[in-house]
Amino acid sequence: MIPLTYEKYKEYDGKEVSVAGVKFLLEKPVLNGTRPKDFQLQTSTVYSFPKRGDWATHHLNSSYRGNFAPEIARNMILRYSRKGEIVFDPFCGSGTTLIEAKLLDRKPIGMDINKDSVLLSWNRLDFGKSNGAKLYIGDARRMSRIRSDSIDFVLTHPPYANIIRYSRRQGDLSLLDRPSFIREMGQVASEIYRILKPGKFFAMLIGDARAGGKYRPIAYQAMKQVLGAGFSLKEDIIKLQWNCSSTGYWRSQSEKYNFHLIMHEHLFVFRK
Repeated sequence: MIPLTYEKYKEYDGKEVSVAGVKFLLEKPVLNGTRPKDFQLQTSTVYSFPKRGDWATHHLNSSYRGNFAPEIARNMILRYSRKGEIVFDPFCGSGTTLIEAKLLDRKPIGMDINKDSVLLSWNRLDFGKSNGAKLYIGDARRMSRIRSDSIDFVLTHPPYANIIRYSRRQGDLSLLDRPSFIREMGQVASEIYRILKPGKFFAMLIGDARAGGKYRPIAYQAMKQVLGAGFSLKEDIIKLQWNCSSTGYWRSQSEKYNFHLIMHEHLFVFRK
């Protein structure tokens, strides 16, 4: 793990970063308010957000591939952490978890193996007071700078094997094939178990895929690895997918080759 400080991020003002083939300019973000309109805490095991929230700096993340709805982060953080506690995301991407942790008066800590993603997360956090935010470049299988039993809540949205390749960096789990990815998620889960305080929670949003004419249950295979690391399962929430750019194409393929579109993900909540 290599710390990337706010001061180091500021050296990149006006420069461009690239993640999964999408370019982003690191300039002072424009804040779109500080809270969502008509937010409601979810009470069932089905989450559905047809229109993704765009408050704060979330509106800048619409083109970041594979990012998740800020409504998910807000629901999870409100349910499983308290003000002043540490919220950690080991696959921070464009910073959705970290933005919500900051807005909700938690201390955000993020990490990503891709330096450009970490810089982008700092950019999205570049408003108001820091809330003690810390960001690292690092491998989620080896969180050497984080003490055991020190984190209050972990919320993350890891890659789904190699469906989207986020970088070319050695150790990036998004470069692995499905069996290798599932195996390595066991090491990620063990590290999260180590750093999380006893009795605290770890939430993970992850989906499935199709390959070779078969349904590949990546989410349940990853869940099995997390349970094997010592966690217990508290919730399995189904999160419906909306506004996917490739839906039109896959709908035509579905009719041609007779398969159902995968239009959901799993939001697992585990307890140490």
